[in-house]
Amino acid sequence: MFDAGEHAHRRFNALTGRWVLVSPHRTQRPWQGQEESASSDVSYAYDANCYLCPGNTRAGGTTNPDYKGHHVFQNDFSALLSEVPEGQVDDHELLLSRSESGICRVVCFSPRHDLTLAQMAVEDIQQLVALWTEQYVELGAMEGINHVQIFENKGEIMGCSNPHPHGQIWAQRAVPEEPARESERMLAHYQRTGRTLLSDYREVELERADRIICQNNAFVAVVPFWATWPFEALILSKRQVLSLSDMDDAEHVDLADIIKQLTTRYDNLFECSFPYSAGMHQAPTDGASYPEWDWHMHFYPPLLRSAAIKKFMVGYEMLADPQRDLTPEMAAAQLRAVSATHFQAV
Repeated sequence: MFDAGEHAHRRFNALTGRWVLVSPHRTQRPWQGQEESASSDVSYAYDANCYLCPGNTRAGGTTNPDYKGHHVFQNDFSALLSEVPEGQVDDHELLLSRSESGICRVVCFSPRHDLTLAQMAVEDIQQLVALWTEQYVELGAMEGINHVQIFENKGEIMGCSNPHPHGQIWAQRAVPEEPARESERMLAHYQRTGRTLLSDYREVELERADRIICQNNAFVAVVPFWATWPFEALILSKRQVLSLSDMDDAEHVDLADIIKQLTTRYDNLFECSFPYSAGMHQAPTDGASYPEWDWHMHFYPPLLRSAAIKKFMVGYEMLADPQRDLTPEMAAAQLRAVSATHFQAV
């Protein structure tokens, strides 16, 4: 008899329309491949050579203010620029390109060089959530900005070259592929049922509970049924909100709390500074109505078996479907089992 906890199977991602191959029988295979250096802990609150620390001069020549909380500035090496002339190349149906304009900003989470979200106080993360909200509203109100992407790359193996706690915000004219694909799936579900896709999915997860990592009054964090990365997580609101700006103050506190809970459990899993890419998807800012939308936040960590072994997306994953060994239910159980108190604070 088929058992999804033991036998290979494919799972459908209702949010993107893609499939993922799950191979739980491979969890015991030996590993002789590459091992990573665990993310090194930073033990000093200020680094004179860090271009994000207060009072230091960045590569572009600008000196940071002596900020005490959070700090936002225009990225000195932006991938998107605001002054881009409109235009496109479509001289062949297979060779299309369009100009793209936008704004890229950097957000320093703390003046301290040695903190991560998992180590910050909930009150400080709450202030960061308020700042994210202000940025979403400000950038989204600008002419020609239809999508605001808030994200963080944490850890050297995720391409983060500076350990100072920070994230980025890219705001642009086009709605990028991932949120656009999600939007299409959300709209189709809403038109078919009159309900939002993620609210229906949230209720399934709350009822079954085996993929829940942690929750509070306003949010729940799960390893999604269709997770691609070993310890991937999805934070869902317990009521429909289209964006951070739809949340009240109490929900901002609870969002800060669930982010701290999740990132603390990540660190505790292998007792390391757990790397990940994370970001939230919010309704487009083009002024249209989006009753099908639900705010949500993705976490994509690469670690697989230990602080030194990560998941590689190569070969079959690049040419066919994403593949994972550990089932989402197994991953959620491991994250639930660890403490919500940071291992370095014990």
